[in-house]
Amino acid sequence: MEAYYYALGANFSFALGSIFFTHYARKFSSIWMNTFKASVAALLFAFTVLLGSGFHEISALNFGIFFVSGFVALGLGDIFLINAFSLIGPGRTLVLFGFHPMIVGILSYFILGQEVSPKKLIGIIFFIGCLLTFSLESFRKNKSWGVAGLSMAILGVTLDGVGVIITRYAFDMNTAITALEGNFHRCLGALCCYALLNRFYPMRFVANFREMRLKSKLMVSLGAIFGTYLSLGLYLEAVKTANLAIISSISITSVLFSSVFESLWNKEWPSKYLYLGLSFFGVGIWFVMFA
Repeated sequence: MEAYYYALGANFSFALGSIFFTHYARKFSSIWMNTFKASVAALLFAFTVLLGSGFHEISALNFGIFFVSGFVALGLGDIFLINAFSLIGPGRTLVLFGFHPMIVGILSYFILGQEVSPKKLIGIIFFIGCLLTFSLESFRKNKSWGVAGLSMAILGVTLDGVGVIITRYAFDMNTAITALEGNFHRCLGALCCYALLNRFYPMRFVANFREMRLKSKLMVSLGAIFGTYLSLGLYLEAVKTANLAIISSISITSVLFSSVFESLWNKEWPSKYLYLGLSFFGVGIWFVMFA
């Protein structure tokens, strides 16, 4: 049960951070935004681990698996996701996380042998109903999907799902490794990915940050803290022990949180679809956590 609260907190933090990610990815580039948030998160994870019990001993293979997970999900996956944020908005992008439970559920069933109870499956169905509500709203407003943004969102969601499976496998190999340590190792993999991309798509990482006003520096840093450090820290606490299909289904709540934050950012009243989505969300949470 505690793991589900971690997952909810992670989604809340990520949805809040996605508003900042969208703004600064449009201003600079998705590679710059991803590099910045991964750098901030890596520093904070290292500091937090050292402040606590310190790093546990880890084998080269175990570290390599965490590293690959970060390279695939936090590196390549987040590049596609934040590109989608900048093209079609975070709310519409996160609608496609409806595919996430299906991807993770299938992979976790065949690779890890995890199953989902009928009551939990009902909860997942209500979460997907929440997604369909926002999909209907998007279609009524825009009449069509942007092909580029849609493709990037699907790729990002798929790579994130693959990363979740790899990460869980790494934790199962060494149960002494904490979520904070796992996140640090994954951030190193992501930063390696961005360093390679920077050779082909220079991002002016330091120069862009120096040219920002103090308010913008604080805002982008706040986005990195909420959207990456807190989000990943809470999420991996859930991934370590809980059923991955259920954790993945709860990740759909990012759609709801993101839509609320977008309404506040754009100074618009929530739509009737938001209230309907909230109803589906509430019923789904009840089945997943309490039924």
